[in-house]
Amino acid sequence: MQRIRLRYTKRGRLRFTSHRDFQRAFERALRRAEVPMAYSAGFTPHPKVSYANAAPTGTGSEAEYLEIALTASRDPETLRDLLDESLPTGLDIVDAVEARTSGLADRLTASVWELRLDGVDPVEAQRAVEAFTEADTVEVQRMTKNGVRTFDARPAVVHLETHSSTPDRPSDQPCAILRLVVRHVTPAVRPDDVLSGLRAVADLAPPVPAAVTRLAQGLLDEETGTVTDPLAPDREAAEALTAQPVAAATAPKPEGSA
Repeated sequence: MQRIRLRYTKRGRLRFTSHRDFQRAFERALRRAEVPMAYSAGFTPHPKVSYANAAPTGTGSEAEYLEIALTASRDPETLRDLLDESLPTGLDIVDAVEARTSGLADRLTASVWELRLDGVDPVEAQRAVEAFTEADTVEVQRMTKNGVRTFDARPAVVHLETHSSTPDRPSDQPCAILRLVVRHVTPAVRPDDVLSGLRAVADLAPPVPAAVTRLAQGLLDEETGTVTDPLAPDREAAEALTAQPVAAATAPKPEGSA
């Protein structure tokens, strides 16, 4: 009867939650919140939940998306509150809309990532960023189940820049912040691939693992290089539907009508 699209986060220590762990936690939350879920057919029915482009284990995220199918209509915001209360802190449901358009996964074409490089001087990071962006190709290697694969990471990176360090974790050690926009291509170019590219072109090697967070995910605007909200079309469709009865009620009656 109804499809609801949700945006959720992975924060703090919960960034180390695997996608399978989140699936189990979310299905428990559905049962606790008594959500009227639709189930698949077959010998082992399971809740109809569609996950889209989950972030790698160990990375934080402010923009993960999924869609659920219900057998009865529910208010999206009320449902969001119930599910958020049923999940551990760090796995937070932050947005919910009724699905009124098709192709949510097709609107997830790029991500905005933030990389916190503790122990790296911002000047050194800026030099590495300039070398990366000026390069025509940046070949990196990744271990796959079929062995080591070499590919060019440069075309997928739409934008890469340094940002000022935030005072949330004061330290005497230097810290560089990188912000990048990456297209979702095949093979997928992940933040650790970009770090490998920075090491290849500028010998940038952080002394500790980078803290990686996905800030946004959505449709890439090729003109501006920005990433738009993938749930916006559903909100706009809902607003247009709500406005129709109001417009009909306020329209002038034809002459001679009672």
